[in-house]
Amino acid sequence: MVHLAGEPVGQRWSASAKRRILDSRVEGTRALLAALRERPPNVLVSASAVGYYGFRGDEILTEQSPPASDFLGQVVAAWEHEALEAEKLGVRVVRLRIGVVLGAGGGALQKMLLPFRIGFGGRLGPGTQWMSWIHLDDLVAMILFALRESTLRGVLNATSPHPVTNAEFTRALAHALHRPAVIPVPAFALRLLFGEMSEVLLGSQRAVPEAALLAGFEFRYPEIGAALIQILSEIAS
Repeated sequence: MVHLAGEPVGQRWSASAKRRILDSRVEGTRALLAALRERPPNVLVSASAVGYYGFRGDEILTEQSPPASDFLGQVVAAWEHEALEAEKLGVRVVRLRIGVVLGAGGGALQKMLLPFRIGFGGRLGPGTQWMSWIHLDDLVAMILFALRESTLRGVLNATSPHPVTNAEFTRALAHALHRPAVIPVPAFALRLLFGEMSEVLLGSQRAVPEAALLAGFEFRYPEIGAALIQILSEIAS
């Protein structure tokens, strides 16, 4: 069983939005396990998120790093707690703490492309904040890896082994598009537009996939430049 469902985080966090973000993960996972109780699967691969760690500057975050006490940290900890209840049914549980997923089918990258294509792309805020990302193909491969490896359990950071700062990502995307990236978006504008959720864009998470690498997982797209060039070529084809 692969469980990926949850209310999108990328929206302004009103009280009702926060409740949907939490309930869709906690109550949704609880309902799923209740439905599986009579015939549980051998393995549950459950989505989680690097939001577990909070925003920690330049600190390198592995699967052993402690959780944050902010909103997302509390949401992810509660989400993972519900997923772990499957172990009581004899299910092997793998939790994937997923970073920013980059792919051709929409998502974060799709929202960035238009301003960059017309020459209005730029770093967000100071640009020094770390971005933990993963190519969609590598995320799918890691899910399959977790399903296949029968001794694997616990947490995997589903992120590239080479996180980048927002400024580095901006330069890589501009280079891949052959466009300039000289117009930064000031932090105050992001806070006005997104409110509390702007911290997801401005906060720094430098997560690395230590456990996945130790388990033998091999990334197809570990570097941001090659990943973006491949995705953009797929979009253009």
